[in-house]
Amino acid sequence: MSSHNNSSPAVNDPRQPSTANPYVAPMVRPEDLPVDYSGFIAVIFAIVGLMFKYKLCSWLAIIFCAQSLSNMRNFENDLKQISMAMMFAIMGLMTNYLGLGPTRPSTQG
Repeated sequence: MSSHNNSSPAVNDPRQPSTANPYVAPMVRPEDLPVDYSGFIAVIFAIVGLMFKYKLCSWLAIIFCAQSLSNMRNFENDLKQISMAMMFAIMGLMTNYLGLGPTRPSTQG
């Protein structure tokens, strides 16, 4: 007869619970972590917003800073990048809304 007709499922189970090991995630060095693209984009938008006085770029930089802050993996390096982008974005917004910074000479004809 066939050996597949056993009524007990424990007899045919090839797994061995005594040899099962829990999964341990491998350790990843901070240098091997993937690049934080949202932090990089925040820096780019912040610099563009400050240099060219684009309000939208400064606001986008703050949004990307918040996203990068919420997804932070390497605390020390990411915090430096996020704080730099946040400072540039805040300086860009202050320059745009408060009129700080160098003024353009008015030409009266």
